[in-house]
Amino acid sequence: MPASMSRKANCWDNAPMESFWGTLKTELVHHRRFASREQARQEITEYIEIFYNRQRKQARLGYLSTASFRQQYYTQQMTA
Repeated sequence: MPASMSRKANCWDNAPMESFWGTLKTELVHHRRFASREQARQEITEYIEIFYNRQRKQARLGYLSTASFRQQYYTQQMTA
């Protein structure tokens, strides 16, 4: 993930990532105790790849999952 390169006091480029980290912590991390770093890495990866990207509905995407929104976007681009 690239580091933020904005100027001092310009936080808008970090807002989407800050929102994501807050969601991840609220929905997964704070409700779990992981036995090892490897278990944490595996469960967080599964959360992102399977639940967050493919199943979790996003209000800002018209209540579609990220994967569904992306698929719909590219389908529209190909037909335009």
